[in-house]
Amino acid sequence: MTEHDPRLYGARWADIYDEWHDGLMDDEGAVTALADLAAGGAVLELAVGTGRLALPLARLGVPVSGVDISEEMLAKLAEKPDADRIALTVGDMTTTRVDGEFALVLVAFNSIFILPDQRSQVALFRNAAAHLGPGGRFVLETAVLRGDGPSSKLDVVSVESDRVTLSAGVRDAVAGTYQGMWVVLGADGTRFYPISGRQVTHHEMDLMAQLAGLELENRWGDWKAAPFTKDSTLHVSVYRKPG
Repeated sequence: MTEHDPRLYGARWADIYDEWHDGLMDDEGAVTALADLAAGGAVLELAVGTGRLALPLARLGVPVSGVDISEEMLAKLAEKPDADRIALTVGDMTTTRVDGEFALVLVAFNSIFILPDQRSQVALFRNAAAHLGPGGRFVLETAVLRGDGPSSKLDVVSVESDRVTLSAGVRDAVAGTYQGMWVVLGADGTRFYPISGRQVTHHEMDLMAQLAGLELENRWGDWKAAPFTKDSTLHVSVYRKPG
């Protein structure tokens, strides 16, 4: 598996994803909002990962399907209680088609940033729209990007008695792409957790939505529908398919 293989992220991160992301996001708020938006209809999560949102939605009785390119991530999901309630498909979220019509398609927590270029991000919007019935919604959650930012960075994330965690990254301001790595230096050796792709602003997402035949319905500053302002650190954007 090469450094540019889209499956590399899941292969390296699957074992620690839940541990490292526990409490980082408002899962409860997200699940409540998503269930309300689906209004009893079926939900498709693209880049479903280990089921952080898909599983609690399924436990509420929402029909849920999930797509992920990483077999390792889906294997972790499959180990969890109630995983059999979710219809899972291994595949690329930009092209994989799932049978049925959905009330809501979801891409959560910066997963669109993992895609390598604008072409694939536009394809993601079009694939999401193709799965929606008239009036269906495509929901995206990402961090808010501000300014150009530094072209490179190296941060010390944590220092423990027998482990140091570093985060390094290089950003291409022309292409909008980035190549990053989390590095864990421990008594048992050194481990590398890559993360790369193309960052995209909410403004550009609105243009991608138009290309896919979707309209912006709402944009919130969090999953509890707080106003989206200049101080917001993330956005939840809700696009609707006319009809």
